[in-house]
Amino acid sequence: MADFLGMMKQAAQFQSKMKAMQDELDQIEVDGASGGGLVTVRMTAKMEVKGISIDPSLIKPDEREILEDLVVTALADARRKAEVAMQEKMQALTGGLGLPPGLGFS
Repeated sequence: MADFLGMMKQAAQFQSKMKAMQDELDQIEVDGASGGGLVTVRMTAKMEVKGISIDPSLIKPDEREILEDLVVTALADARRKAEVAMQEKMQALTGGLGLPPGLGFS
């Protein structure tokens, strides 16, 4: 019975730490870029896009497709960085729990 109570306490602590981590992920922002920085995307670690910046030199009607491609590439770059930030937070949270592989969320 003591083991069960210990597990329940550990689960409650884990849940509290997960909530705190989720709150932290809202605060972490990454920047993705493409076109040598001509297009940038700011995103939280929870994948919420906060802003897009496009250099005025790119805003030409005849180059719309290039601009669209650059925006997609910048979004992908920001998403990759946000995923890395999220994985780092998850590893910090689950690292000391001794979870089997696959359950550590990494």
